[in-house]
Amino acid sequence: MSIIFFAFAAPVRSEVIRIAVIDPLSGPFAPVGLNTLNTFKFLAQRANAENWAGHHQIVFDAFDNKAAVQESLSLLKTIADKGYRFVTQGTGSAVGLALIDAINKHNQRNPGKEIIFLNHGSIDPEMTNSKCSFWHFRFDANSDMKMEVLTSFLANDKTVKHVYLFGQNYSHGQQVSRAAKAYLARKRPDIKIVGDDLHPIGNVKDFSPYISKIKASGADTVITGNWGADLSLLIKSAREHKLDANFYTYYASSSGVPTAMGDAGLNKVKLVGYWHPNNPSKIGSALATAYKEQYKDDFSSSSTYVMLASLSKAIKLIAPAQTDSIDPVRIAFTLENMTIDFFGSPATIRRADHQIQLSLYISNWAKVNGKDVQFDQEDTGLGWQTLQRFTSEAANQTNTCQMQRPN
Repeated sequence: MSIIFFAFAAPVRSEVIRIAVIDPLSGPFAPVGLNTLNTFKFLAQRANAENWAGHHQIVFDAFDNKAAVQESLSLLKTIADKGYRFVTQGTGSAVGLALIDAINKHNQRNPGKEIIFLNHGSIDPEMTNSKCSFWHFRFDANSDMKMEVLTSFLANDKTVKHVYLFGQNYSHGQQVSRAAKAYLARKRPDIKIVGDDLHPIGNVKDFSPYISKIKASGADTVITGNWGADLSLLIKSAREHKLDANFYTYYASSSGVPTAMGDAGLNKVKLVGYWHPNNPSKIGSALATAYKEQYKDDFSSSSTYVMLASLSKAIKLIAPAQTDSIDPVRIAFTLENMTIDFFGSPATIRRADHQIQLSLYISNWAKVNGKDVQFDQEDTGLGWQTLQRFTSEAANQTNTCQMQRPN
């Protein structure tokens, strides 16, 4: 009598890593939040299909905070109760600062249920300085890093004589104003600051009074950290009132702004940022093309790629096998000093403060020419043309972080 042996495959224990996205999906800043959310979902599809995190799958779930601090804190409690261990946010530094404090307290009170904060775009420098936290990682250059390269670029432009500072009246806008004055004084003390205005965030519908002030000041250059509808409406008003000044921005590539500036911004609006689709990169170009086809929108939130690629690499390192479990605390330790290839340039998380170090670019709003401007934005026929690339060393800032790490 023969004995038949049956072989059974070991059960697959692949985990689904659910990440809660706390960003605005309604209200004046909804277009920015929706673009970011769609980018996360788009990249997760690719990451899961290509096993970026090994056998583990990554899913993004949306929570609409309406760009409000209290709403975000309420959502965080709901998210914690639902068992999420990863949170991402990036639309508004006031929200980001509040989340750091709340997540620190949650993790202290709930050992074994720690939450990791993956920051894709809140860029107040204090988040990786006096307010730094082991549980927080920032995957975008902070506003001081961006101002460092922006003012280095301006310092070499001898036509710049009179600068007007304009921003939203909250932590980010205040930090941009502070850094611009300090860095210009160090690099170009001959430049005169002819105005410094802060306005209520998300509440101004007509920027024409501000544009009139800028025109009257004689400014040849405006530096603004505005984003979302506040930047779209500002640029639109400048166009309507024929303001003859160059705008140096942090967020002119965000949803709605390219349409608002159109031809009026040609060779006048500049962008400081970490990447845009017209920089040479086969992977970046392929993602921009595929995203446009799928969502009929622009791939403009590339810090989402840095975040997801870094997290996936950490997961794969600590849990390479199907039976390995995901421990968020181990992932946090693994993310420290993590380096990935960000579309041809290295991006490294600095262990001292969890601030990403990466190349930055100054770009110009220019016509598509089939050469260095192949991708337009929002079907305007215009896109971003790189004027200068700065290495991460050129943007580097000292930090005051006193990191407290768990045992």
